[in-house]
Amino acid sequence: MNKKELKHFRQRLIEELEKLAESLGRFERAARESSQRDSSGDLSAYSIHSADLGTDAMEREKDLLLAARGSKTVGLIRDALRKIDEGSYGDCEECGKPIGSKRLELIPYAPLCAKCQVKAERNST
Repeated sequence: MNKKELKHFRQRLIEELEKLAESLGRFERAARESSQRDSSGDLSAYSIHSADLGTDAMEREKDLLLAARGSKTVGLIRDALRKIDEGSYGDCEECGKPIGSKRLELIPYAPLCAKCQVKAERNST
């Protein structure tokens, strides 16, 4: 990969990191706000109907899941930035072959080529 391509992907990774940081901040604020209401005993924010309570609980669970997934992606982005510095960016961690540029455009922090990613997903099920 040439310097121009590496510069492009570094910028893409930094942009992804900034977007994730913003999203994670929103999730954390939402979780903090709901837990403050819970701990204070203030039930005024809750609907009386049990279905509404279930919806509130599902929203909190979804926020926690998205935050966990975002944290994992942050780690992948940092690894990709480190690989750019080390000169190994764009190489599949499994087979060592180059990851296709189309794949890197879609997922600039992809650690595996498409073929190895499919194998990994099949083995995890």
